[in-house]
Amino acid sequence: MDIADKAAQCEAALLNDALARQAAKQHGGQSYSYCEDCGAPIPPARQQAAPGCTRCILCQTYAEKGWP
Repeated sequence: MDIADKAAQCEAALLNDALARQAAKQHGGQSYSYCEDCGAPIPPARQQAAPGCTRCILCQTYAEKGWP
């Protein structure tokens, strides 16, 4: 496997992830598996500790402190 194959695999994984997030939004249900600000996955421990959270810890901290 050369570098082009690895890049294609990485691109396919990112595309599938983005499509899954978009599909979740289109079906009327908001996905809490991904941060609404940066798109990073929200860890299961955070989802359990703060049910209904929509941001990862870093983005939530920024939002609470009023940082950009």
